[in-house]
Amino acid sequence: MKAIGVIPARWASTRLPGKVLVPIAGKPMLERVWERAKTAKELSDVIIACDEAHVLERARAFGARAVLTRQDHPSGSDRVAEVAAATDADVIVNIQSDEPLIQGELIDALVRDLVKDAGCVLSTPVKRIASVEEFHNPNVVKVVVDRSHCALYFSRSPIPFKRDGVPDVKDYFKHLGIYAYRREFLLDYCRWPKSFLEQQECLEQLRVLEAGHRIKTVETAMESIGVDTPEDVVKVEAYMKAHGLK
Repeated sequence: MKAIGVIPARWASTRLPGKVLVPIAGKPMLERVWERAKTAKELSDVIIACDEAHVLERARAFGARAVLTRQDHPSGSDRVAEVAAATDADVIVNIQSDEPLIQGELIDALVRDLVKDAGCVLSTPVKRIASVEEFHNPNVVKVVVDRSHCALYFSRSPIPFKRDGVPDVKDYFKHLGIYAYRREFLLDYCRWPKSFLEQQECLEQLRVLEAGHRIKTVETAMESIGVDTPEDVVKVEAYMKAHGLK
């Protein structure tokens, strides 16, 4: 089964415009994401899907395979689907352009678990919550899973609700926004209208669950620091220095 990675690189980010080219320890963030994605053994190719010509030029300058996509895509998944439609891959991994600490091993695990479970249409990572602050932060998406490690629901609210006593947060999971899709499902999914739950929570994966499909979750210990602000860049650089990453 052939799998490829696609990195949707949108220039006009709402919270940090142009963040895909923001320098992190001397390299554009996009280059760091691409370098780490390339370490995944299950991917036969990694493609950067750009929405601006100058981003395309920068990506090609550091050696990446990059393509120019439409500017009007409503989400990264739609941009990834445009690339997927022109490939013969069976599995498409949507690798976020603002996750410079992504690990190739995690990408490999997503692909393998999706391939093994024929009843699931996509796979995505989850991580145990580390603090009470994370648990109550609406920007940290929580997820509950069944005994087969398939997602039951995603929410910005703390779930599941513990009626009696104080929850032990290490027993709860947060969602990391990386997805491995079956190609044909991705192409179909991007044609569907936004669902009710998706609109309420502003979480596009709820469109999948609301339509009755199964999402496989893969637990990881990978540290995730998504970059949305200049302060996040400082956090990533500090993490890299502390862990000897170049």
